[in-house]
Amino acid sequence: MNVLDLARAQFAVTGVLHFLFVVLTLGLAPLVAIIQTRHVITGKPVFERMARFWGQIYVINYALGVFTGLVMEFQFGLSWSGLSRYAGDVFGAPLAVETMGAFFLESTFLGLWIFGWGRLPRWLHLACIWLVTLTAYASAFWVLVANSFLQNPAGAEVRGDHLVLTDFGALLTNPTLVFALPHVLGAGLFTGSSVIIGASAYQLFRRTREREFFVRSLRVGVVGALVGTLVAVGFGFAQFGPVGRVQPGKFDGNVVVGTSLGFMILIGELAVFGVLFVLTPLLFRDWLARWRWIHPLLMLMTPMPFIAAILGWLVREIGRQPWIVYGRLTVKDAMSPGLTPGMITASFVAFTAVLGLLAVIDYVLIARTVRRGPAAATLGDPGRPDSAASAPALTL
Repeated sequence: MNVLDLARAQFAVTGVLHFLFVVLTLGLAPLVAIIQTRHVITGKPVFERMARFWGQIYVINYALGVFTGLVMEFQFGLSWSGLSRYAGDVFGAPLAVETMGAFFLESTFLGLWIFGWGRLPRWLHLACIWLVTLTAYASAFWVLVANSFLQNPAGAEVRGDHLVLTDFGALLTNPTLVFALPHVLGAGLFTGSSVIIGASAYQLFRRTREREFFVRSLRVGVVGALVGTLVAVGFGFAQFGPVGRVQPGKFDGNVVVGTSLGFMILIGELAVFGVLFVLTPLLFRDWLARWRWIHPLLMLMTPMPFIAAILGWLVREIGRQPWIVYGRLTVKDAMSPGLTPGMITASFVAFTAVLGLLAVIDYVLIARTVRRGPAAATLGDPGRPDSAASAPALTL
């Protein structure tokens, strides 16, 4: 492999590993927020325990996923300095907003939520997890704004030897962005719901003593998966028109794109059919929770949305080759000068090893948390009375 192929492979592998964390984060955050909202409204302790348990899994994935994002940032300066020189004035702006605004706010509100159990008033504590969700969505929005600009450099023109932003509104209404955002958010909701479904099925198959806990969790997962699959598949198909107009031939003539697209569509359609016509009806009288023979199938289905997310990422990125900024800058011209195969190979091995290790640790910690069950959850302090119900003001 030459230097260009190695650099592309490095970004592809690290990008896929990072996206596995992102898609689960986007899915679990709103589900945890919904569960905690039910606790605040109803006062039922089971919903508080559910919010703690699934929230702990969210925190594990978020904490480890942060490090994978740093590796992605390093590569822009390491391998693709030509992109920064030519399009940095436009491409870098939404990434800066995402990092300095959405990401920092998300981290701040998440810290308040983690350490606010029993300390913040209930409604204020609930507001923190909803703000975590909204800022996570805002982060996804700005990242997709930047990526959509690479897909279709709307709102920019060439001045001298680089691109400058001339129409901020066009950047935010890019046709490759409008349907991509809800598609990604729907895919995230499907992914988070599938993890809850698979984990709940595992515990119910083991005849857990926490039956009510995981029956309720299974219901949340199925309803979330229903909404997520419908949104993801609906907006996925809606992208064909606008993307086809700005990138003619994106889906033609490339074997990897065609194969990835075909399998992604297959997984999506099977998911919609399965969740809508099988899992949702089986929630009636808790048949889905009582029929133990179906639980291994639910566990086996857990990786499917992750696979579909990777396939979708491959279609979006490989389909615009050989352009890094479609129609304006090729991938070859965007490479940093002076790179050697040895340099890229060394960084490729190092980045892949670090991200791969983080992915393994993430899986092990989540699996251990699921296996131990809600009684072993350490998020907050289950032994402390929730004094927030009567707290008149914020106490630290």
